[in-house]
Amino acid sequence: MAEYVLHCMAQSGHSYKVALMLELCGADWEPSWVDFFNGETRSEKFRAELNAMGEVPVLDHNGRLLTQSAVIMDYLAEIFGKFGWSDDDERREILRWTIFDNQKLSGMIGPLRFLRAIARTGETDVTKFLEGRARGALAILNNHLATRAFATGAKLTTADFSLCSYLYYDGEYGIDLSEYENIQNWLERIKAQQGWKHPYDLMPGHPLPDAA
Repeated sequence: MAEYVLHCMAQSGHSYKVALMLELCGADWEPSWVDFFNGETRSEKFRAELNAMGEVPVLDHNGRLLTQSAVIMDYLAEIFGKFGWSDDDERREILRWTIFDNQKLSGMIGPLRFLRAIARTGETDVTKFLEGRARGALAILNNHLATRAFATGAKLTTADFSLCSYLYYDGEYGIDLSEYENIQNWLERIKAQQGWKHPYDLMPGHPLPDAA
C-alpha cells in the first residue's frame, strides 16, 4: 500500500486540490474511490471509520487520518516543505486566499457545477444566484492576478491549488473563462507544472453513469 491513501472521487474539486498537490510533491500516494453517488459518505461505516462529517477528501498517512482539504494541504506543506510559506505573513496570505476560495469561489462554483452538470436541474433561481456569486469571485481573483503570477506572489502555493480546483472542470459549470484573461493565464501556468494532471486523470469514478 502507498504511504498516502486519498479517499476521494473524480467529481470532487476539494479532493482534486489534495490529489494535485500529492502528485506535484512526488508523493507515494494512491487514490481510494468513495462511491458518493450511492451513499457511501452517508453510511455509518464511513462516518465511524473515516470522517464523521461525511465528506471527501480523507487522507490516510500511514494510519493518521486528516480531513478538510485546507487542513490536509497545510499538513502536506509541512511534511514535504513545498508549496507552503516562507514567513508568518505569507502563511496568513495563503490562509486568506484559501478561505476566500472555500467561501466565495469553490463554495459557489462547486454547487453550481453539481446542479448544472450532475443533477441537471436546468436553470433555476438557485443556479442564477450561484453564478452571480461565482462571477463576483472570479472578477476579484482576475484583478488580483493582474500583478502576480500566483495567488500570493511569484511562487505556487496551496492557495493556488485551492483556488484552481473547480476551474479545471471546464465546460461543466457554465461560465466562459475567456472573460477572465488573467485567470486563464494563471491556469495555464499551473498546468505547465511538471506532473500536472486533470482531475479525471488523477482520481477514479469518471465518467458517471447516466443514472447519477
